[in-house]
Amino acid sequence: MDFDLLARVVNTPGLSGHEDAVQEIVAAEMRAVCDEVRRDRLGNLIGRRGPAQHSGTTRPPRVALAAHVDEIGAMVKHIDGDGYIRFQRVGGLYSQTLQSQRVIVHGREPVQGVIAPDFNLREGDKIPSTDDLLIDVGLAKEEAERLIRVGDPITFAQELVKLNDRVVMGRNFDDRIGTYCLLEAMKRANAARVEAFYVSTVQEEVGVRGMPVAAYAIEPDLGLAIDGSLVRAAHVKPHAVTCDMGKGAGIYLMDNLTIGDRRLVGFLCDLCEREGIPYQRNIGGGTDAAAIQQSRNGVIATTIGAPVRYMHSTVQLCHLDDMEATIRLLAAFVEHVPELAGLL
Repeated sequence: MDFDLLARVVNTPGLSGHEDAVQEIVAAEMRAVCDEVRRDRLGNLIGRRGPAQHSGTTRPPRVALAAHVDEIGAMVKHIDGDGYIRFQRVGGLYSQTLQSQRVIVHGREPVQGVIAPDFNLREGDKIPSTDDLLIDVGLAKEEAERLIRVGDPITFAQELVKLNDRVVMGRNFDDRIGTYCLLEAMKRANAARVEAFYVSTVQEEVGVRGMPVAAYAIEPDLGLAIDGSLVRAAHVKPHAVTCDMGKGAGIYLMDNLTIGDRRLVGFLCDLCEREGIPYQRNIGGGTDAAAIQQSRNGVIATTIGAPVRYMHSTVQLCHLDDMEATIRLLAAFVEHVPELAGLL
């Protein structure tokens, strides 16, 4: 486990539409391994590895592995007369997770702040909407306006923490765990018989906006999105999800946007059995797999990923063994893609 890389990937801010800093980390890792690295106009980063088609040769199978690099957060909407900031949600923020959270406003320079708790609320009161919440940066209006402008991105301040020897916590494991697994699998996989594209996508959290552009350009035969698998946790009904933390990579059967190709799902499960990789069958949310699957003439696709507790909060949990299982499955998939030639 490269904990230093994991920390850099998790701790670097990257709100949807503002992914540049974390993409620089990803790009450096890709350049060390890939034959070609490029960035498209939306900001997706695409690393290509393995043999490409040349004139008069048969094209090798082309596979895309994609993890979105953007995280949820907010954007400055208004600074009032007392220097308090109102904000616009960017991605799926839940009001019940926000009060008393530390944030960073990425203005002319980073400005620390807190989402102010409302002590007027009483038990049984309705949870305030995000429109009613205020960020306190501890500055008067004039100083706040000198440093901060409407439209500046806001991210949460929580960084990577080891809860114990096997479980880590962070604010954006959806989907920085996927990004980390993508990079580690890229280094391990032998892509000698396939043309593999490793894609760090943007703006997934605001409507799967980056991957359609990347998938159209790559034109893959097969594709895997890498995202968090829903997992049993506190306040979650046991029958509502199908995965447990610490029991292996989640293989998506379907989600809110995609029905995983049943042949690919079966192949992934069989591959795990052959390679001794712990896995679980998952029914998840919505991922970049939808954009891969629906690109051009259609692509054989689904999603895999390590189970993550409390996604879309600042206290997301993930088990290191599940991350390792996900990396192993991704690398094995790239190496065994030629076995799927009959489907292409």
